[in-house]
Amino acid sequence: MGQRYPTDLTEAEWTILAPLIPAAKLGGRPRTTDIREVVNAILYSLRSGCQWRMLPKEFPPHQTVYHYFRTWRCTGVWERMHDTLRGDLREVSGRTREPSAGIIDSQTVKTTEKGGAAAMTAGSASADASAISWSMSSDCF
Repeated sequence: MGQRYPTDLTEAEWTILAPLIPAAKLGGRPRTTDIREVVNAILYSLRSGCQWRMLPKEFPPHQTVYHYFRTWRCTGVWERMHDTLRGDLREVSGRTREPSAGIIDSQTVKTTEKGGAAAMTAGSASADASAISWSMSSDCF
């Protein structure tokens, strides 16, 4: 199958990425979804910025794509893929698999004289802010 979109995985990319995708769960119905197409749809959505519901019809249903995206995010699959691919790339470059140093960049943001720190902390005490904070922290299961 050729690439329909610039974000579609090539054969070489899929060969590297496929072993990092979790196998289907044991028991229950067998997986019928083409996982490569799910990954292509996720990459398309993330790169293009389109909403899940607006994925082109060639991809699996948006509910299925989002389910895999969210499950893999919550279970650390994306992070493991990233770490594995980063390590492979570092080894190919003749470097150690794990980085030995990191850079942290900070920036000072000035607040206005009117409000300052009080304006920054007032929102966190409101019920709406608490609800948003809770929903974001409970996004995974």
